[in-house]
Amino acid sequence: MKNKKTLVLGATTKPEKYAFIAINKLVEKGHSVLAIGQNSGEVAGVKIHTKQIPLANIDTVTLYLNPKRQIDYYNYIIETKPKRVIFNPGTENPLFYQLLQSNGIKVEVACTLVLLATNQY
Repeated sequence: MKNKKTLVLGATTKPEKYAFIAINKLVEKGHSVLAIGQNSGEVAGVKIHTKQIPLANIDTVTLYLNPKRQIDYYNYIIETKPKRVIFNPGTENPLFYQLLQSNGIKVEVACTLVLLATNQY
């Protein structure tokens, strides 16, 4: 399986949250992970940044932010030029889909945890 450098947006240190579980599973499956969240911390050895950090060669951005909170990241994600953005359940945002697609970025409305569990990541 190929290492897909992934940015988890909406990262958290709360073990009951899906973003926390996703970081652990991504690391477990051998992917390079970067994380941005509201609060700093660390999950599975991955530092959670609270500000937008310089990014390069990102394969996937997986979102754990509601559509209203995504607005602050539109340009950041588009300028990063990931191959795809995964909209996990609860993050669906048709307006952002259009912006991404018009910039040549693939949109996937899916669950990162399911994709990992079924080897479709």
